[in-house]
Amino acid sequence: MSIVLARIDNRLIHGQVLESWVPFVNADCIVVANDQVAGNAFQKCLMEAAVPKGIRVIIDTLENVADIFSTSELIDRKVLLLLESSQDALAIHRRGVGCGKLNLGNMHGGQGRQRVACTIALDPADVDNLRLLEADGVRVVSQCIPSDRERDWKKLIQSLGA
Repeated sequence: MSIVLARIDNRLIHGQVLESWVPFVNADCIVVANDQVAGNAFQKCLMEAAVPKGIRVIIDTLENVADIFSTSELIDRKVLLLLESSQDALAIHRRGVGCGKLNLGNMHGGQGRQRVACTIALDPADVDNLRLLEADGVRVVSQCIPSDRERDWKKLIQSLGA
């Protein structure tokens, strides 16, 4: 199994992922690790229906996804792993799902969050989570679409004084 892209994008499966990222990384499997969506049959069905035939889709809890990655089930797959948040990224990493690089794609703003790029707003917990991932060997970058230049996430948070 090869994780060809691990991405935080709070929208999870959507047009940009399907039309830009899947062909760019040549993914033949999309794995969504998210406890909330895994428990929402309607939302899960909508996401599965959006994915073109020929691309395997797995939408499950963080724990179950980690279990799947620990087996040989995806051994011949090129997996695009989608996570909703930095908290989910850290949790799945701590469950043994390793990726060398984590792409910050879309992290919505909200209470206590500060915008650091056009599609990324972080709160102090996000910064802590990303630092922990980086300290554990994960390279964290920001890249909205494949044609954008990768940016080191630490350059984004310089404006926060963090």
